[in-house]
This record gives sequence, C-alpha cells and structure tokens, in this order.
Amino acid sequence: MELNLPIYLDNNATTPMDPRVLEAMLPYFVEKFGNAASRNHSFGWVAEEAVDYAREQVAKLINADAKEVIFTSGATEANNLAIKGVFEMYASKGNHIITATTEHKAVLDACKHVEKMGGQVTYLEVQPDGLIDLQQLESAITDKTILIAIMYGNNEIGVIQPVKEISAIARKHGVLFFTDATQAVGKVPVDVLADGIDLMSFSGHKMYGPKGVGVLYVRRKNPRVKVTAQMDGGGHERGMRSGTLNVTGIVGLGKACELCMNEMADEAERLSAMRDKLEKALLQIEEAYVNGNTDHRLPHTANISFKYVEGEGLMMGFNKNIALSSGSACTSASLEPSYVLKALGLGDDLAHSSLRFGLGRFTTEDQIDFTIDAITTTVLKLREMSPLWEMYKEGVDIDAIEWAHH
Repeated sequence: MELNLPIYLDNNATTPMDPRVLEAMLPYFVEKFGNAASRNHSFGWVAEEAVDYAREQVAKLINADAKEVIFTSGATEANNLAIKGVFEMYASKGNHIITATTEHKAVLDACKHVEKMGGQVTYLEVQPDGLIDLQQLESAITDKTILIAIMYGNNEIGVIQPVKEISAIARKHGVLFFTDATQAVGKVPVDVLADGIDLMSFSGHKMYGPKGVGVLYVRRKNPRVKVTAQMDGGGHERGMRSGTLNVTGIVGLGKACELCMNEMADEAERLSAMRDKLEKALLQIEEAYVNGNTDHRLPHTANISFKYVEGEGLMMGFNKNIALSSGSACTSASLEPSYVLKALGLGDDLAHSSLRFGLGRFTTEDQIDFTIDAITTTVLKLREMSPLWEMYKEGVDIDAIEWAHH
C-alpha cells in the first residue's frame, strides 16, 4: 500500500472533518439556508429543527439535557463565557477563582482578565506527573471562592485530572466546577451528571467536526447555574450567547457527537494500542522519557522528550513527512519551551526536546511504523552530531557544567 505523506499526528491541534459530518452539513448551506431565529416561515423552522436535533445529539453524548447546551463559536469563547460569566453573575457571593498552571491559554488568559477586573485567582501548581494535588485544591478554597476551573484532559500531555474528586470537593464547599473538556469529549466517556460538572466547554474541530463551533454546557438544576452574557444581542441561547446561530456548524457538531458516541469505545481501544506501540518503540531510544501520568491519560496522546536533542532540529529532521507539535507547542511562533512541560518541573533542555503525538480516527498502523522509523533515525543522527551527547556518553555530568556567558 502506498503511504501518503505527510502523515498527520497533530490531532490535538485540530482533526480532519469526518466525511459523514460534511454530508450532514451540505444541505444547510444552500437549500436549507434559513435563520433558526426566523419563527414565521418554513425556512426558519427547518433551520430551527436542525439545531434542535443537533442539540439533542450533543446533549446525549455528555448525558445532559438539551436545554443545557449553549452553542458558541468554539471552546475559547465557551471558556471566556464560563469564567467571565460566572465571575460577573456571582459577584455578590465572592470573587475568587481557582485554576491550575497547566490549563489552556484560553482559560489562563480569561483568568488574567478576571484579575484585571478585581478578581482573585489562585493558580495551583501540578505534581511532576501533571495531576493536581486534591488537598492543595481544597485548602485553596475560601469563603470568597465561586469557581474551580480545572481541565478534563490536557492538550499537551494528555493527562486526565480526577474530575469526580474535584467536583465532590467543589460541591462540599458550595463552589461551582467548570471544566475545559475540549480534548476529552468524544475521546473518553464524559458524563456531566456522573462527573458532577456544573459548566463544561468543548469544540467541534477536536472531534472530527467543523471549526468555528463549540459548546458551553451550563447545568440547569442542583445547582441551577447562570452566567452573564459576554455577547449581547437578540437574546439567543437562553440569553447567554446572542448572535445568529451557525446552523451548518451546529449540524456538523451534532453529527460529530453522534459518531463519537457510537465509535468512541472502539476508537479509544484502537488508538491507545497504536499509541502504546509507538511509545514503546520510541522508549527503546536511550534517554527518552514520557511526560505526564501514563495511567490517567487520553487514549490518543503521547508526549515524549529525547534528551540531548534540540526540539526544533528534531522537527526539521522529519517535518516534511510528519506533522507534529514540538515542546513549544500551542504558541509555537515563540521559541519558549512549553509552559505545561515547565510546570511538570522539566528543565528547558527536556521541555525543548519533546514531541507531542496526537493520533486520530484516520491514523493507520503503517503511518505509526513509518513514524517510529523516521523519529528513531532522526534522533540518532542528531545525537551523533551533538557534542553534549558525546560528553554524556563519556560520563560528564552535563548539569554540573558551568557555561560561559557572553
């Protein structure tokens, strides 16, 4: 079989759309083009019906009520709506939010914004395996705490936080629990009732749906949660998010949710088997390390550091053939090492030499075999040229070297 290059292993950044999702969307671009808020003719009704159906498909995947699903332009907007919306709505109760240092930038930056508005934010450090410390979380709660914002699964290392335990602590103290579940929904079973989640964000384009559409789940009972709108207008989406609905995107997201619901279990098994094979093979390389807890993580993600190799050089070695993120992932315009890896306590060297593998629905065994070969070859070749590697092999304690600063 001919292997099509380049191979895409950056599914945590975005996923290709499933052809079945496109098929569901197509009619709503041209023939069924109505505005779902146009209540007085059939064009509007057809659109509204499609949105209602999608809302059910989304709700079913996460075990919510359809009325609890608020459509947004993506997870970034949903994160902003949750954090700023709760901060404003519950101002009379308190102004303190608890989050973690390894959250997605959309959460961290929304929290920074809240601080500018006079809020207090506690940023919990994570343990070396990427999990938060539940005792630390509980002792950070004050009588002013209104929200705990901790992600479900991490986008860089795939670590899954103890969501049930976090929500139990939140509930015990009468604090709301919001989780950015962008990487988890559709990959692992996420159940807002069983998991005790009050608010939750996720996005279409991380689960084989279209870009530009996402969801904020907002719990309606025990407790009834409210957020202030961040986008004002005609009062769409129960007044929480105005703006003409992206009908085609919503139809696509609904279909993507339905497919994930039906295929998630098999997909997780297939992907984690391939991921483990990849990881096992790459760990045959000397001084290769997996980042993050390997017992609690997403089935499709692996993050591996190769000591004494520079990440950018590593990427240059095979990036014509394999699409990956390096240790300076999401904000890769900068050469800063990943803040997530730094939060695990990795030194710059290891943080810089890490690769994130995000497998997906369309990843094949052949692609994994090719990747194992290409990366092994590149690492060994770069090390042959590295004076650091030579010193390490000769038993020099690299960490003890005093570098001359110019």
